[in-house]
Order: sequence, then C-alpha cells, then structure tokens
Amino acid sequence: MPATIDELLSRVSKPARYTGGEWNTVTKPWDSAAVRMVLAYPDAYDIGMSNMGLGILYDLLNRRDDVLCERAFAPWEDMEAELRREGVALWSLENRRPLRDFDVVGFTFQYELTYTNVLNMLDLGGIPAWSRERGESDPLVIAGGSGAFNPEPMSPFIDAFFIGEGEDAISELADRVREWKRAGTPRAERLRSLLSMPGVYVPSFYEARWDAAGHFAGLEPLVPEAPRVIHRRIVEQLPPPLVKPIVPFLQTVHDRAAVEIQRGCTQGCRFCQAGMIYRPTRERTPDEVAEAARQLMANTGYDELSLLSLSTTDHSEIVPMVQKLTGTYPDLKVSIPSTRVDSFSVEVANAVAAGKKHTLTLAPEAGSQRLRLAINKLVTDDDLLGAAENAFERGWTGIKMYFMVGLPTETHEDVAGIVEMGKKVKAIGKKHVGGRARVRVSTSNLVPKAHTPFQWARQETAEELDPKHRMLREECRAAGIEFSWNDPADSFLEAVLSRGDRKVADAIHAAWRRGAKFDAWGEYFRGDLWDAAFEEIGVDPGWYAHREWDTRDPLPWDHIDTGVTKSYLRGQWQSTLNGKTVADCHHGACNVCGMQSFDTLRGEGEQGVADCQVKLGKLKELRRGAKSYEGELLELV
Repeated sequence: MPATIDELLSRVSKPARYTGGEWNTVTKPWDSAAVRMVLAYPDAYDIGMSNMGLGILYDLLNRRDDVLCERAFAPWEDMEAELRREGVALWSLENRRPLRDFDVVGFTFQYELTYTNVLNMLDLGGIPAWSRERGESDPLVIAGGSGAFNPEPMSPFIDAFFIGEGEDAISELADRVREWKRAGTPRAERLRSLLSMPGVYVPSFYEARWDAAGHFAGLEPLVPEAPRVIHRRIVEQLPPPLVKPIVPFLQTVHDRAAVEIQRGCTQGCRFCQAGMIYRPTRERTPDEVAEAARQLMANTGYDELSLLSLSTTDHSEIVPMVQKLTGTYPDLKVSIPSTRVDSFSVEVANAVAAGKKHTLTLAPEAGSQRLRLAINKLVTDDDLLGAAENAFERGWTGIKMYFMVGLPTETHEDVAGIVEMGKKVKAIGKKHVGGRARVRVSTSNLVPKAHTPFQWARQETAEELDPKHRMLREECRAAGIEFSWNDPADSFLEAVLSRGDRKVADAIHAAWRRGAKFDAWGEYFRGDLWDAAFEEIGVDPGWYAHREWDTRDPLPWDHIDTGVTKSYLRGQWQSTLNGKTVADCHHGACNVCGMQSFDTLRGEGEQGVADCQVKLGKLKELRRGAKSYEGELLELV
C-alpha cells in the first residue's frame, strides 16, 4: 500500500515546500470548479514562490468563480526519491491532486537551465513528456515566460506556448477550456482551435525544415489556420498590483513584499533580452504604489517593500514615489533592486535606505568606456566613480559591481579595466569609510539571446574565458577586491538552449533520461551527462554557441514577433562593430525599433510614429522633472 502524502512529508527536508496552506492561499472545492489549472514552476519552491508572474496569474484566475488554480514546484532530490519509491504522483499544493488530474498544466520558462526539471515534473505528475504521446485524458501543457520567445528546444514537449504577457491570455484560455469540456471537444480539435488565439504558438502544427548540411532552414505551417508569425501579446496598462500574495512558511529568495512599479525598459543594452521583449515602458503612479504598499502590509505582515522594475530609477516619477512612501509609511523599509549607474540613482537608493547602508549594487557591465559604448551601455567612468563617491560619502560601506566577459570586440585591456575600476572604487571607499570599505566584482559570461542584437554573436569557449577569469581572480585578490564568476560550462549550456532548434529537444530528453535535473544549481549540474546526450543524438552543441551567425540565415525563432523588428536588431548588431550608440527613447527621440507602430501604441505607419513621439515627449518632460528633485532627496536623507 503506497504511503500517504503526510508520511512522505515526514521523511524529507523542508516539508513546507510541499504542504500548501500558507497565508493567502486559495483552496477551492475540487468538484465545484468548471476549469482546473495548475501553475507549475520548474524549480524549487524557494525560488518559484519569489516569481511575481506566477503570483499574478494565480490571483487573477482564482478571482473567477468557475476556475480553480493551484501551484506545483519541482521536488527536491529527497522528495523525488520518495515519490518514485512509493509510486505517488507529484501533487498540487492546494488540493493535493496529481498533475495529471488538471485540465491545464502551465509552466513558467524563466531560465533555460530548468528545462530538464520540466520533463521531470511531467513524468512525476503522471503526464507523458512528449506531447505526441498524450491522449484524451491528459492535461493541456502550456508554457510562457521569457524562455518561450525561442520555443523550439522545448516544442516537442509543450502543447501550446503563450508568447508575451499572459494576464489577458490566461483568462481567455480558461473560457475556452470551459467550453471545450461542456461540448466534449476532442484533444486534437482543442489544439487546432488555439491557432486562432492571438499570441499562442502550437508547435504540433508546424514542421521544421533542414538544409543539406542538416542545419535549420525554416518552419512551415502544416495547416492553413496556422499563422506564419505569432505576435506577442501586450497588455496596454499594467494589471492591478498583486496586493494579497501568498506568504510562504519558509524563507524564499525574495522574502519581502513587492510592487511592480514599471514594466519594460528602453535603455537599449544590446545583450539584454528583457529590454527588447518587454517593451513598451508602462508605469504605475506614486499613488497606486502607495496604496498597494498599504494593502500589502495589511495582507502580509511584511515591513519591507521592493520596488520592482528592470531599471527602477528610470521611472519618471521615482522621486515623488519615494517621497510618498517614506512620508506615509516611515516604518516601511523600501528597497530598490535595480538602479542606473549614476549619482541620481544613488540619491534615490540613499533616500530609501532608512539607515541600513551596507552594499550598493551597480552594473557597469564592461571594464572600459569603449566596450560600454559597443554594447550600448551608456555609462561613463565618471558616472561610475561619481556614484561610488556619492555612496561612500553618504555612509555606504560596500559596493558590488556586475560585469560581463566575452562580449563582442572585447580585448585584454577591456578585461583589465574591470580590475582598474575596482581599484579606483576601493580607493574612494577607503577615503570615506576606511577599512570598512568593501568592493566586490562579479562577472558573468555572455550568453547570446534570441531577439537581441547579440543573437548573432558567438560565445567564447571555456579555453578563451578561463584565462580571463584567472587574471581577474589573481589581480582582484592582490587589490583586496572580492571576486566571483560564472562557470563557462553553465554558460555554454545556456547558450545552446537559448539558440537551439528542435534537434536540441532530443538532447534535453536524453540528458534528463540520464539523470540531468536542477542544472541551474551548481551542486547538481553534470556537464558530462549533457556531453553524452549531445553525442548520443549526433548534434554538435558548439555549432549553436561558439560561432558567429550570419545575419541572413533563418533563425529558429523567426516566427515569433516581439514587436522589435529584425532589421532594427541587425542594425544594432552592426553598430556594435562601428561604435555607434542609440539613446534611451524613454527620455529622448524615438529609435524606430518597431514598437512605434505596434497595436498597443494605437497607430500604424506614420501615425504610429507620431503617437509614439508624443508619448515619449511626455516621458522626457517627466524625467527632467524627476532630475529637479535631487535637492529634495538630500533633505529626505
């Protein structure tokens, strides 16, 4: 007789990962729901519960009387062993039902190194990993998130992908599921009907073509209804803030309340996928944020609030927002996770520090002015040193700086510039806070991402990256600077999965079958399993990662339209080589990236450009107004 769930919980570490019942959870009677969905996050509970997108969709769906929405996370190694030994299926946290019992299982693809966890969760939940093997009684398996913008490596395992923002799409899907169940619609017809849903890609109705050398040559629709291009869904206005989030029983990665104050970023960093796929910029007002803060404190008990955005201090009303929060809630600790590298941003961070001034994080990305211009990171040495001076002068004792190595056109001098910048910042710190001054340098390796200007760039090999890491490690140690770096093996696999086609899917399955899982966790990553998997299927992973792609070649993600045109990205890639830059259109002229004529900007052609220019002009005025508040920020401190 199989063990009960409670018996399994008594045998594993951190059982609170699997119990459910947290504050603000919604548990509805199973039999009363017309539509049953489970949101599955392919990583540990500790990571997944910090994902705001999951919380937003959970809240939106459970507001509907006819929909039941629950959660599931990747079980840790000890729990997986118990599940397999006892023959118990992976369950949802609320009603503790096996994943196979739901109408829809929805995965969030936030990071490519979680893909083997997706297959593991499907298998543990009693659902065939390959979509072609699922029958009438199996759930519809969907996926969304940034990883869905190149869906091909996971396309044989996923029934349908949501491309873009899912707040509207998920509710529309729930309506369709309700009608399908009422009408007894067969699975094949359900999938075919999704072809008419904007922003949805159904891989089984497309066939990959290959050239004579066996390389990707294009994607062909198999039925007339299948669109050649899937356009990203965008919500014109941000949805209401999530003010009643689930409060976990155990500590998660981001253990605090959070408000998304802005979505989208237009700084134009050429390596940054998020900055391209989440355009246009949309903001909340200071009053909206303050009201959300009030409700969050009442509903959660948290006394710390994080203002979430890709670049929080780019918000055109960040100063009035900070003033509103600190003036209305003096006991609330406000944190800003992402700031620009300038003194204005330091002033904002200083204003919300509330006496807790330990480490300020800055991201110059490259060690020289020349290379920052090449990647369109419009930050000067003076900006960085001025920010450091401002921070240490006002009582901060540590600065952490993020850089990248392996960037296009990078030279030895550019890498050495990382250490030189660290030394200068350390000297500034010693001048103001003496021996308490700490400087930490962290480097990541370039991973070329789909839908960015660097989607054509080559990733450097481990043999090229290792000497750079060794030099940085030795010289930072000599200078008294702390240093950390990413393993090139992790970055290599991420690049392969980021730029892969359907052939890579076979390698994902082969690696999972060999035992690969939790690849994003250093203690679990097994490069040898992946090497064996690629060899087994006869695919060279280096072909995807270590060569510069021709801008005329078809890309596995060409059928996905983010709104930013391929011609704009191509131009930006060429500008990398000639040193040309573009300004942030959030407070400058329109760069005509493609979004100026997107539907959400209500216009096409010349009228679309005109509408975009009006919006950007207003934002420019707001930004200038924000700059004038610097003096008032000093008073706040």
